Amino acid sequence: MNAPVDVTQATFKSEVVESDIPVLVDFWAEWCGPCKKLGPVLDEIAAEYDGKVKVAKVNVDNERTLGAMFQVMSIPTVLLFNGGEKVDEFVGLRPKGEIVRKIESQL
Repeated sequence: MNAPVDVTQATFKSEVVESDIPVLVDFWAEWCGPCKKLGPVLDEIAAEYDGKVKVAKVNVDNERTLGAMFQVMSIPTVLLFNGGEKVDEFVGLRPKGEIVRKIESQL
């Protein structure tokens, strides 16, 4: 089963930019209530789209530089990358169906 991968500034390029499949990047923090609700949804998506989409998680408390690089002002912020480029994003808790539609548009 595919599980979300923790990404740091050191691994962002190899895990996200150089990925040959779309990558959903979740910017989150341990103290964030909506982040805790979104986590299980992204875990399900990671399992259901195993081999088609990668789910990556960036802890903004540990990776402030990455958060600043993508101008993350509130969390959860989720960015969708395809071919190394950011193609979509959303801020806040979203229903699974909406997230899946964003992913499907990139497959």
